[in-house]
Parts: sequence; structure tokens; C-alpha cells
Amino acid sequence: MKGSSRRPEQMAETLRQVITDSLAREIRDPRVGFVTVTAVLVSSDLSHARVMVSVPGEEAEKSRALEGLQSAAGFLRSRAARALTTRTVPELHFELDRGLEHAARINELLNTIKREDRD
Repeated sequence: MKGSSRRPEQMAETLRQVITDSLAREIRDPRVGFVTVTAVLVSSDLSHARVMVSVPGEEAEKSRALEGLQSAAGFLRSRAARALTTRTVPELHFELDRGLEHAARINELLNTIKREDRD
């Protein structure tokens, strides 16, 4: 049983590579311009994968990018099927990774506090 616990992580890494590669080389949807795949989380039963993405720009651009990714999900899933050795290929769910935004906002707040302390 011990070996199977690594399976979701291994599948997640393969999916991340396949999706990143396909976005760079094959997806021509203008909505999916500067999307960065930050993480892939595969469920323990391998049926679902949460693909965390970072998208620069305004909220409207982020929404459009998610729409573009969702419409490309079937294509990306078929690409993943070729790379995976499993019988099942997880369903792809795209979500915004707001970690970088939160980090930038925290930095901004800390800098504001430092400036106020100096004044």
C-alpha cells in the first residue's frame, strides 16, 4: 500500500509538465496568454486534478484566462492521457492561485508600516 501514496504526486508532476508544455506550444487561445501553472493537486482516487494557475492583470483578464483554460480542458486531458500510464485520466479543474498576490499585498502593507514608522 505504501507505494500508492506517491501516485497522486507523481501524476500531479506529469500533469503539470504536460499542461505547461501544451499551454506554451499548442494552445492558441488568446485568453490563455500568460498563464503560469503553479501547482497541480490530484485527488487520492486520481479522478480529479486541481490545476492552480497564476494569471497577471486585472480580475477580468483572470476570468477570461480561466474560461479559456476550461474550454481547453478536454484537449489538455487528451494530451495528459498520452503521457500517463494509468487507465483513468483525472478531470481537470482550473483555479487561480492567489498566493503570489497575497505575498505582494503583505509586502506592500509592511513597506507602508515601515514608512509610517520613519515619519
